[in-house]
Amino acid sequence: MSPEVGQNRFELVSIVIPAKNEAKTIGEIVAKAKEYAAEVIVIDGCSTDATAAEARAAGGTVVRECGRGKGDAMRAAIPLISNKITVFIDADGSHDPADIPRLVAPILKDEADHVTGSRLLGGSSELHGGFDEFMRLMGSSFITACIGRKFRVRISDSQNGFRAIRTEVLRSLGLRERITTIEQEMVIKTLKKGYRLAEVPSHEHKRRFGTSHIRISRVWLRYVYSMVKYLYF
Repeated sequence: MSPEVGQNRFELVSIVIPAKNEAKTIGEIVAKAKEYAAEVIVIDGCSTDATAAEARAAGGTVVRECGRGKGDAMRAAIPLISNKITVFIDADGSHDPADIPRLVAPILKDEADHVTGSRLLGGSSELHGGFDEFMRLMGSSFITACIGRKFRVRISDSQNGFRAIRTEVLRSLGLRERITTIEQEMVIKTLKKGYRLAEVPSHEHKRRFGTSHIRISRVWLRYVYSMVKYLYF
């Protein structure tokens, strides 16, 4: 798939931002993301702060989704996307919207159907410094290695939420996960269905404010179950 002659390549892009209680950063993320897309959709997870108002003020389309987690938010966005390429980016400032052109380039060149931003290639300011960070890195590396072994591909990061995918491919995956495990589900189903997966370097910055919504002690078993379920069944 290549952009039509004379068409701005970013007119083909929709950006989806799942957000919950990220009022301090969402406006800046939406404003920067709008430079690289025809539309920016913010899925607000029933925030109790001004996340929705800040997103609207910055020019985003806001949809309220009171589901269980990030997976519910991402799935809620799928019917609303109107462009050929979808980019998912987090709302906490850990991803740089300036990396979006790098993510979508392999799709525009018809070299890939799904492109993940790799923190192993681009570095992370988040996945070090404490026990939880160590466990996240170790768990991510283990799951990524299992996926690579199963499909005989070399990948470095299956968990990063920063990614671009052809919208038609996204809709064909039949995503089911309700929490952050949706990201590894996307990678596994992309490979299982024979679509082309690629990676580009992308640095993960520390979240700007607050603390992560992910609690490893609560979700690690779901990550293992999800991996086994989609890899082997």
